[in-house]
Amino acid sequence: MNAGDLNLWQLVLHASLFVKFVMLVLLAFSFLSWMIIFRKHSMLKTALGSANEFEERFWSGADLAALFREVTGRGERISGIESIFEAGFREFARLRQRRGVDPRTLLEGAQRAMRVAQTREIDRLEGNLEFLANVGSISPYVGLLGTVYGIMISFQGLTNVKEATIASVAPGISEALVATAMGLIAAIPASWAYNRYSNKVERVATRFDTFTEEFSSILQRQAHVDE
Repeated sequence: MNAGDLNLWQLVLHASLFVKFVMLVLLAFSFLSWMIIFRKHSMLKTALGSANEFEERFWSGADLAALFREVTGRGERISGIESIFEAGFREFARLRQRRGVDPRTLLEGAQRAMRVAQTREIDRLEGNLEFLANVGSISPYVGLLGTVYGIMISFQGLTNVKEATIASVAPGISEALVATAMGLIAAIPASWAYNRYSNKVERVATRFDTFTEEFSSILQRQAHVDE
């Protein structure tokens, strides 16, 4: 078999049953990884875009109560930085309606609500990133397992052959090596996506932290004004 005769599909068809199973597992890993990659791209793009849009309205001097009504009145699921604002302002307004609640209690209650909302949003953005990390880590080894098994089968087939040549084992080895190639094909995009999206999630988390601190300062001033 020369380079011009290389046919990956034929190599897959002629592989042993175990190697085919390994290839099927790696194909499933790759398919699920790409689904997560496209979904995460859309999710993080939406999160950053909505954060930019909301912060522009927030810092434009809009009334907080009016902004709260706008956020909660759309009838849509509140997510991202808006959910942090909504949770903090809702708790602040709820505690402020009680008599005898001191400013420190008001602020601490709002901060707790914002931390809960922020943790929930980060967990949502981080969802399935662990799967990408696992695929990137184990896929090469899964492919190598299929390759080792395929090579063992190829050499075992030489036991009944009087004269062993490269030509007699080359097809079997080529079929087995496809498993390693598929392992790398599954692992490389998953590892790249995991590193890229983990970095983006960290940037979003830092942005959430900054907004929480800045909004807490505003609520603190508002709590003392109401004294």
